[in-house]
Amino acid sequence: MDWNRVEGNWKQVKGKIKEQWGKLTDDDLDVIDGKRDQLEGKIQERYGYEKDRATKDVDDWYGRQTW
Repeated sequence: MDWNRVEGNWKQVKGKIKEQWGKLTDDDLDVIDGKRDQLEGKIQERYGYEKDRATKDVDDWYGRQTW
């Protein structure tokens, strides 16, 4: 399964994203619009993470999802 599933179901996935990364605002999520690189960038910005940490966190979150 690839990231296209997240992009295609972004409206439904936004709630799960907010549960995981509560510092992301609704405006952030509207700008991200399902794009993984945008999500990782906003996580770096809001949480002060290094790029590798943001990428790992997104990978871990994605792997835990039950589609």
